[in-house]
Amino acid sequence: MVNKAEVRRLDLGYIVRPASEAGTPRPRAEPVFGYLVRRPEGIVLFDTGIGAVDPGTESHYRPRRRPLEDALAAAGIALADISVVVNCHLHFDHCGGNPLLSGKPVLVQATELATARRGGYTIDGLVDFPGVDYKEITGETELWPGVRIIPTPGHTEGHQSLVIEQDDGTVVLAGQAHDFASYFAADQMAHRAVRDGLEAPLPAHRPWMERLLAFDPRRVLFAHDSSVWEPPGAT
Repeated sequence: MVNKAEVRRLDLGYIVRPASEAGTPRPRAEPVFGYLVRRPEGIVLFDTGIGAVDPGTESHYRPRRRPLEDALAAAGIALADISVVVNCHLHFDHCGGNPLLSGKPVLVQATELATARRGGYTIDGLVDFPGVDYKEITGETELWPGVRIIPTPGHTEGHQSLVIEQDDGTVVLAGQAHDFASYFAADQMAHRAVRDGLEAPLPAHRPWMERLLAFDPRRVLFAHDSSVWEPPGAT
């Protein structure tokens, strides 16, 4: 079976993470990316950008937003063209455009939605709004043939990534499973060391790395890093 898909990154603005959160001497500006996945079955939008927030959050992160409609238009897509939304998690910089997609199914881990609805986690109005249509899932789920949602907890308990299997290699949309491609690379090498049977002590890696790497990804893309991970030796 031929798996054809187009994966396109959307520039949805940026935030400025304070030094206290960035772990650096100075604040760090971080891009905010969403991704379009065009398939014969329809169009998936993975993450929807930076939403409206309270004054405290606004001053803390100083977001600069690119409207979702503008980012989609640059890709030749309208809001009405989106078939389904997948959020890696429900923080304000990942689900901010969801209210614009009222009536569209939103696939989210049940754990993530329950956490978001307890309050004090994100912006409540970005979670529940008129016409919201959550499809709660638990664990790994096949959205369409060759398109799978994989739980990748860590940043949040209900974080998830999207795996798109293609004839020219698998693409993983990892969201904030890792903040940076270099962090993913470190985990991949740690997993490799374990697989190769090296003696302890060995670096730790996230337990779900084995599942992601089983898809033999050719590219891994992230929510807050423009760098792309590719396997060692890739050309």
